[in-house]
Parts: sequence; structure tokens; C-alpha cells
Amino acid sequence: MALDRKWRALGLLATAELFVMALWFSATAVAPDLAAEWDLSAVERAWLTSAVQVGFVVGALLSALLTLSDTFRPRVLVAVSAWLGAATTVAIALFVDAALPAIALRFLTGVALAGVYPPGMKLVAGWFRDRRGFAIGTLVGALTVGSALPHLLRAVGGVGRPRAVLLGAALLAVVGGLLALQVEQGPYQAPTAPFDPRAVRRLLGNRPAVLANLGYFGHMWELYAVWTWIPAYLAASGSVGNARLASGLAFLTIGVGALGAVVAGVVADDVGRTTVTSASMVVSGTACLAAGALFDAPLVALVAFLVVWGGTIVADSAQFSTALTELAEPQYVGTALTLQTAVGFLVTTVSIQLTPLVAEAVGWRWAFAPLAVGPVVGTLAMLRLRRRPESRRLAGGRG
Repeated sequence: MALDRKWRALGLLATAELFVMALWFSATAVAPDLAAEWDLSAVERAWLTSAVQVGFVVGALLSALLTLSDTFRPRVLVAVSAWLGAATTVAIALFVDAALPAIALRFLTGVALAGVYPPGMKLVAGWFRDRRGFAIGTLVGALTVGSALPHLLRAVGGVGRPRAVLLGAALLAVVGGLLALQVEQGPYQAPTAPFDPRAVRRLLGNRPAVLANLGYFGHMWELYAVWTWIPAYLAASGSVGNARLASGLAFLTIGVGALGAVVAGVVADDVGRTTVTSASMVVSGTACLAAGALFDAPLVALVAFLVVWGGTIVADSAQFSTALTELAEPQYVGTALTLQTAVGFLVTTVSIQLTPLVAEAVGWRWAFAPLAVGPVVGTLAMLRLRRRPESRRLAGGRG
């Protein structure tokens, strides 16, 4: 019976987070249509995504400082946050016709999503002690597909209909919030902790956790910049050439990461988290450079490349978070995860803004090349963590 409840909780939560995360790239997916309708500049288009990242950072930092993920029931926090994010997205669809208010509402969407992602990981960790890497990998896989959903909505009938895509994403988020309320608290969930302003300071002094976080930050430097700008890269490629195909391939590139995250979770539980994260970053970092060489490759070769890149670029994400649940204080795991994601998404605001500037200077062919720096830094951090004795706490002693 307990086994059935564990898998039910994972299934419910993964589905809930898949639906809610459709909010993340809802405006990014329709940015070409909004740009034409509102006469947006390239910088304003970038801020439609960056505002979410900044809002997420602000929301996550506030949540970490107030230890919200550890002082409130996570399922309630996820549900309420999902509905708030849906409300801001509906407001953009129905009441906004200019960049500034849209960017402000996207910021508030990011604040709301800070109450969805980290508490969701805490809920999963509460159900799984063994195979935790697989479980959190499954959750991140669901988040990945959810992030790609707006591109699918646009590809199947949303080109030229940005409001339909935004309202569709908001409706999915409302349903996701309802599903989150059905998730019970697991047997390994640490009891609700009192507010402790020193918890964050202790986390920052935890050297193994800092190395896991540094690996995550290097990974994030690459991830969201690629996810944000892959439609522009594809639209500029001579092998693609139309908006519908570019949106479909963007969905494929992001969505295939779900499979990568699940497979990486299974493998990391068996061979070690530092090994899997390092290997993933080596492949995805190399792909940042290879994107230039394959820019105008035949469509079949380009699609194969996108599948490999999309599958590895997010495969390691869940394992950084899983490692942190194994290295941080059990009663403040929610706060540790929130702080990790807050700084990680702060890093993404820089790379997202940098990428179109590079594209403007050298073209989209080589725009992703500077992102390879992140995986290099992240790989070095994880190899350093592997050499520390505390790595025996990862993946049942596998490092």
C-alpha cells in the first residue's frame, strides 16, 4: 500500500508541475507575434523571459529567507502559487497591449513560480529515500515538458494567436494547482521547521553543498539561454525557414529533455551523481560550440543534433538538486533547494540577455558558443566534490 501511495504521489505531482510550468515560456513562445503586434525591440523580447527569471529569483530568495518551503505545507504553497501565476498570465492575454505592463506581469509570474518548483522537489524527496535521483529526475522531466508546452500550443494552431496560447497555458496551470492539492506528505518528509534566520548562513558554510550548487550554476548558465533562444536560432537557420517548424523543433529540443532527466536519474542512482552531471555537461557544453557548425546542416542532421543537445542539457539538472537533499540539513531541505534555484535563475538572467547581443554581433550561428563556459565551471565543481569524503552521502555511497 505504501508503495502504491509513493508512485501515486509522484504521478500526481509530476502531472501538476508539468501543467503549471506551461506558464514559464508562455510569453516567450508567442514573442514573435507580440513583437509584431506591439512593435517590440529585441531587448523587450528578451525581457519577456528575463522578467520571469528575475521574478523567480526574488520570490525564491524571499521564500528562502523566510523558510516558507519548510514552514508551510508544500502542496498548498504549490497550488496557491500556480493559481497566482495563472492569474497574471490571463491578465496579459486579456488586458495588456504594451511591453512594460507585460514585463511587470511576467515578473509577478516568476515570483509565483518560485512557490511551485522548489516545494515540489521537497515533496518528492519526502516520498523517496532510495531511487531519489530517479524520482526527482521524473519531476524535472515533467517540468521540462511543461516548459515546452507553449511552443507546442503555438505549433498546432497558435501562430498569430498569442492570446490563445497564453490562456491555454493559464488553464493548464489552474488544473495543475488542483492536482497538487491531492499530493499527500511522504514518510521521509522532515517535520515543519521553525523560522530560523541562521539557516541560510549555515547552508552557505556547507562546503560540499556549495560545490553542488556551483555545478548547478554552471549548468543554468547554459540551460535557459538555450531554451529561450533556440526558436530564434532555428528560425534563422537555412534548414528550417518557417515559424511553425521552428516552434515544433523548439518543443522537440526542450521536451526531449524529459527523457534525458529520467534516464539520468536512473543512471545516477546506480553510478553516482557527480559522474552523471559531469558527463552531461561535457556533452551539452560541446553542443554549444557544435551549434555553429550545424547551423545550416541538412534538416535530418540538425534534428538529430537537437535531440542529443536537448536530451543532455537538462539531464543533470535534477541530480544537482538531489545531491543537495543528501548534503543539506534535513529539516531545511526546502530552503536549501529554494536558495539553490534562486541563485541559479539569477545566473540565467545574465546569459539570456547576453545571447541576443552575441547574435547581433556575430549572427545566430555562433550565438551559443559563450554558453560553453558554464558547463566547464560546473564540471570542475562536481569533480572536486567527487574527491571529498562527503561525496559518500550521494547516491548511496556512489558519489
